[in-house]
Amino acid sequence: MTDGPPDSLIPYDEIVQDALRAVVGRVIGQVEKSGLPGSHHFYITFKTQAPGVDIPRHLTERYPDEMTIVIQNRYWDLHVSPTHFEVGLSFNQVGSKLVIPFAAITAFQDPAVDFALHFSAQADNQEPEEIHPPENDPVVRQVEDGSNVVSVDFTRKK
Repeated sequence: MTDGPPDSLIPYDEIVQDALRAVVGRVIGQVEKSGLPGSHHFYITFKTQAPGVDIPRHLTERYPDEMTIVIQNRYWDLHVSPTHFEVGLSFNQVGSKLVIPFAAITAFQDPAVDFALHFSAQADNQEPEEIHPPENDPVVRQVEDGSNVVSVDFTRKK
């Protein structure tokens, strides 16, 4: 027996992170259709080297690992798909188009309402962890003999 909790064979963390990334996609999708309501604005942090990220070379050189963008007043051509979003932003007065997969996002914040989500970066090229067989007893199927009688002994041993 180990002292820590058993390893889960169900990837709960991954499932939860995927669901929370869907929240980000849904929020950005609403902004795509209706614009930013009120004082809402977003800080989105992502891994610049993640698979599917497409940003200008000068941004990759300046931010070789991680970058945060702000979607607030000056953005354009916002498009959302099930796997990524695209947005036009200005950097030093130069317009740039960015393509960011939801899997590359490590943080999403809306400071207007003090809302934040943090993620582990997903990498498509990561080897899946080895899944060990369960250590509990195997399921034993009882052979049905047609009997529904159960014997119970209520006597107490002395």
